[in-house]
Amino acid sequence: MRHRRIGGPFFKTAMLAALLALPLSGCMTRSAGGDQPERESRPVNLIYYTIGNPDPDLKQVNDKINEVTAKKIGVTITYIKVGWQEYNDRLQTLISTGSPFDIAFATNYAAFVQRGAWLKLDEALAGPGREMYEAIDPVLWEGVRMEDGGIYGVPTNKELAVRMQWMYPESLVRKYGIDIAKYDTLESLAPLLEMISDKEPGYQPMELDKDSQNFFALDGYEYVTDKPLPLMVRSLDPQAPVVGIFETEEARRVLDTLRGYYLKGYINEDAALREGQNLKRGDRVFWKPAGGGPLAENSWSKDRGYEVVAHPVSPPLITTESVRGGIMAVNANSAHPAESVKFLNLLNTDPEVRNLFNYGIEGVHYTLDANGQVLPKSSGDGGEQDGTVGYEGVQYTQGNWFILKTLGGEYPDPLDKWDQYRAANAGYVKSRLFGFTPDLAGMSVQLDNIRTVWEKYYPGLMTGSVDVDAVLPKFNAELRQAGLDEVRAEVQGQLDAWRGRHKP
Repeated sequence: MRHRRIGGPFFKTAMLAALLALPLSGCMTRSAGGDQPERESRPVNLIYYTIGNPDPDLKQVNDKINEVTAKKIGVTITYIKVGWQEYNDRLQTLISTGSPFDIAFATNYAAFVQRGAWLKLDEALAGPGREMYEAIDPVLWEGVRMEDGGIYGVPTNKELAVRMQWMYPESLVRKYGIDIAKYDTLESLAPLLEMISDKEPGYQPMELDKDSQNFFALDGYEYVTDKPLPLMVRSLDPQAPVVGIFETEEARRVLDTLRGYYLKGYINEDAALREGQNLKRGDRVFWKPAGGGPLAENSWSKDRGYEVVAHPVSPPLITTESVRGGIMAVNANSAHPAESVKFLNLLNTDPEVRNLFNYGIEGVHYTLDANGQVLPKSSGDGGEQDGTVGYEGVQYTQGNWFILKTLGGEYPDPLDKWDQYRAANAGYVKSRLFGFTPDLAGMSVQLDNIRTVWEKYYPGLMTGSVDVDAVLPKFNAELRQAGLDEVRAEVQGQLDAWRGRHKP
């Protein structure tokens, strides 16, 4: 694997190991008598970037976090949240310009590792990070390990497989006696959507957005990197070739089905323009796809303010993408690598700190019920009905779930929620591509051009908003012009070599 330097010095593993052996920083000051020096401890401050809506009470929560972490490990943080649509660009700018920061939520994990952006953590995980290394599922560590054998990020300890689920309002499912388990293809939804369109005009039959979902997973495909590169492989076929997914019969069937639904008015008209988001409270939508783990319908019910039921439709597969969905990484040029590791270790092993990040301050942002479950509080007079909250953590971005308190209230989590998660994790199956990461650092021009073409055509096609006969040939032609065939050949060569090294 090729690592290119960015900004200042790249901290080598040996240097990190040496730093980790040192005490946290302090300064020397004289005693009251002026004769003997004594150490005055000063917390080290870390700059931490993550994704999410900036909260009205973020500073208040940040102050409380610092009060706790300063006492426990002599560290404070500057907690910076960047909006969902801006975060990727901000992270790219921070890394490209060498701006100072210590820890970040790592989108595009592998690509930034290949650029030398993230600190290698292996030595630290055998020392000060050992507690979190032992607390987090070994499969997750396997999934973030790169081809050079190194680990460059701390994965969120959560579900191992993020399955596509289709959710429906429980009231309509009950009213019409719908067996949601019978519907696991887009085509099979047709009679349901027709019925809802006729009998429930107050409901939008389907909701999609410009990011759409990986409907190709229903046919057993997974992306070799991520969606802006439309190269996929069948997950369970050990010899499956890399294909341009939009050149396949399966993709054509998906696109034709979506187009038919759009023309019948089942799909929201603004789907190709709508940003990806959860449904807002009270939105009356019959069918919506979303990725989630066990019991996800509980949180979706809370979001909507009425009960939803959900059924997983994609295979229970552990993929590289699913385990890399939530990673915190240390900047390779951080001035405080040792303290960064100690902070991440605390976040993943200390329930007080982890719950503070996720729920805010007890008594201010939530209370506990008789079962010790969290009851979120709203701020202002609007209350939860208008979605006004003072602080809200983004759970998948910030560490170990299994030390979080569960949620009570109108749609409570079961008290054994985390036991159910562990049981589900034990039943998932690894993809035959698990751990494969192509190194495409030398193809940045092609990738940029492909992304441009993707952004031009994908939202319209994957929401049924455009004529497939007219648009799909243009999409594929421009993808080839952008260099898709060259990238596919490179990925295929690397996959063949990887398979040769990882024979079962």
